[in-house]
Parts: sequence; C-alpha cells; structure tokens
Amino acid sequence: MAKKKILFINQEISPYVPDTDMSVMGRALPQAMQEKGHEIRTFMPKWGNINERRGQLHEVIRLSGMNLIINDTDHPLIIKVASIQQARVQVYFIDNDDYFARRQMEKDEMGNDYPDNGERAIFFARGVLETVKKLRWVPDIIHCQGWMSAVVPLYIKTAYHDEPSFANTKVVTSLFTKTLNKDLGSNFKQCVEFREATADLLAPYNDNFDFEEMGKLAIDYSDGVVLAAADVNQALIDHTNEKAIPMLPYLEDFADAYESFYNIICPEEE
Repeated sequence: MAKKKILFINQEISPYVPDTDMSVMGRALPQAMQEKGHEIRTFMPKWGNINERRGQLHEVIRLSGMNLIINDTDHPLIIKVASIQQARVQVYFIDNDDYFARRQMEKDEMGNDYPDNGERAIFFARGVLETVKKLRWVPDIIHCQGWMSAVVPLYIKTAYHDEPSFANTKVVTSLFTKTLNKDLGSNFKQCVEFREATADLLAPYNDNFDFEEMGKLAIDYSDGVVLAAADVNQALIDHTNEKAIPMLPYLEDFADAYESFYNIICPEEE
C-alpha cells in the first residue's frame, strides 16, 4: 500500500508514564507503522509526573511561545521533544505551567479527577494542531488515542477544516476503557468553542461532559473508530454503529489490521 503520513495524538505513551493498555499502545502503534514505512509524528501531554531528565526531554524553542486562549485566559504553549531510542520514535510533548506542571495525569495524588480536565484536553488538542501547522507537515490520517484527544476530531472537521495542513485529513479514534470518574464541568462547552466549532454544534450533547459524552463527540467527527480494549463502553460501540462509522474490532495482533483499516479510511488516490 502507498505510504502515508500518520499523526498520532496520544494521551499516554510508555515509558514516559506507567504501563497501561493505552500507554503501551501509544508506543507500539507509532513504532509499528514507522517500521512499515509510514511517516509518523507523535504527540502526548507533558504530564507533571514525567521525569524530564530521565526521559531526556528538551524544549523546542522555535515551536514554543504561542499563547492559546482557553476560558478567556492566555496560556503559553511550550513544546518539548524526546526520543524513545529502542523504538526510534520521536515524541513531541505539549506543556503548560497551568495545566501540566507539578501535577499528575488526569487524577491528583488522592485519586480525584482534576476539575479542569476539560480545559486541559482543549489546550492539548489545539496545541498539537497549531504545532503541526508550524512543522508544515500535512498528515493523511490523524489517529487519536485517549479522552485527552477527544476534541481533536471536532476541531479538524470544523475549526481547522480550511487549514492546508488538515483540509484532506481523515480522523481515526481509538476507544479505550473508562478512566474519568467525574464530568468535565459545566463550562466545557463554552471553553471548547473556537472558530467554526460553535455552540450550536455542541447543542446535542449533555451540558456536563463526562467520559461517555467525550467519546460520542470524538466518534461523531471521526472517519473511523477502533476498539482498542476488550472492555470498551458498550454505549460508545452502539453509538458508532448508529452513526454507521467504520469500526475495527479489538485485536491483540493489531499492526496489519490497523494498516489495512487506514487504507479503507484513507484510500490510495487513483
């Protein structure tokens, strides 16, 4: 098959965070596609529990410095980069002092969801897309893994649909096991509004976005959906089927199946 440019937007990547189904796939999938000859870029949040010295992260000055307005507040965008030597995969990190520094991942030290997780997801999504524009790199496919990337499909199909970097990009969303316990707060809809991503588009969704609602949002604006765990929320599977969106079932031996699925979603031009 023709080689594609694939952008992976991951919530977790091993070894930067502890091993989970999501973090292991966050590393294994980009590596597998790169080994198959596809050109990849990989992003994740710079969670506060990531050891920068051990991971050998360093800031990319030419990509940093932009301010993103979330909830009427300017938040500086900091881009860092590191390489997983054994996998030969480079990872870009989205960082910001307000949203990521001195914090854990989606839960604090007491196991409670951070109340601004929604804002963090919005900042992450916009930070990735603005950085890809700066890289002047045009992905054929964007593959989103984890609820932190759930806003990306909406933005690609609305706010960024006229951007040369994303005008023809197809979006794939992987569904994993639930990790959020609480909703994202009553101001999530207000915060997510950006350009053509208007309040009207968000009217069909509950005012208080939770894990399931985030999944539905991602599904509705994706071109394909992957079941990336054996115990994915049944309501999200049903929602995907109702929307008649192509869906790849859960597979432990995933590499060839994912590559074939990409080709279905983004077929070769004749």
